[in-house]
Amino acid sequence: MDLRKLKKLIDLVQESGIAELEITEGEEKVKIVKGGAASAPMVMAAPLAMSAPAAAHAAPAAAAAPAGEAAPPAVEGHVVKAPMVGTFYRSPSPDAKAFVEVGQAVKEGDVICIIEAMKLMNEIDADAAGTIKAILVENGQPVEYGQPLFILG
Repeated sequence: MDLRKLKKLIDLVQESGIAELEITEGEEKVKIVKGGAASAPMVMAAPLAMSAPAAAHAAPAAAAAPAGEAAPPAVEGHVVKAPMVGTFYRSPSPDAKAFVEVGQAVKEGDVICIIEAMKLMNEIDADAAGTIKAILVENGQPVEYGQPLFILG
């Protein structure tokens, strides 16, 4: 695969909200995975027909990916989960006050955060009334569907 094309794909992943991109072109397969906000994307390229030793080396890397998922929260209470994939924001703009803080009481239907998906800002409402016990996601962090965001008490 052309190095300029690969560089363009890496830039696309860095600039967009996607976490992973996989492209198959002929016998070549490229997978670009964005780690965290501070890390650069990781690129893995391999022919489609991998030999047995190459497949054995690829298996541990694939098994390590789920380990990056967050552990279940230690705080007990109602868990508010992400209804979509996107980027989590605690406030409506970078210089604005956060929607909620730990210890703050919320009613069902109150806006508690924003998830940006495909350049659209989606307000996320509390699905139950309670007090914010924990905020499980950092501002600007990518979130997955069903990922715990808040714990209400």
